Amino acid sequence: MVAAVAADHFEEFVRANEPRLRRALVAAYGGPAGREATAEALAYAWEHWERLADVDNLPGYLYRVGQSRTRWRRTPVTFAPTVAYDDPVVEPGLAKALASLSVRQRTAVVLVHGFGWTLREVADHTGVKVTTVQNHLERGLAKLRHQIGGTSA
Repeated sequence: MVAAVAADHFEEFVRANEPRLRRALVAAYGGPAGREATAEALAYAWEHWERLADVDNLPGYLYRVGQSRTRWRRTPVTFAPTVAYDDPVVEPGLAKALASLSVRQRTAVVLVHGFGWTLREVADHTGVKVTTVQNHLERGLAKLRHQIGGTSA
């Protein structure tokens, strides 16, 4: 009976938190590696579910688990273009420019500007201070503007 209750709580947790965890890890490491890191983090959570009950920020903790569990398998980050290059709304060089950012810069830029997360949400999820997220966001945007040729304002 206790196992069934734990399984129900785990399933509820996954439904509520997996999409955001996956988005954060995909933003950091690209599609395939980010999805693999998400699966690794959730597998870890299932294996240690009872022990993790007292963790204050479990999604943030699992973000770190996903990072460390896939560290040895990291390959260069690639973002495949998902729209036609003649689309006037999407910059053709964006995927390559995003891949050139540091992990923290790319995570901040994609989560804040791509998914509409607040700085606080990114900070909580990645386990860093809001000011750190702000710095990575500003530096990442500046680097993107320089690489793509946009304005600095």
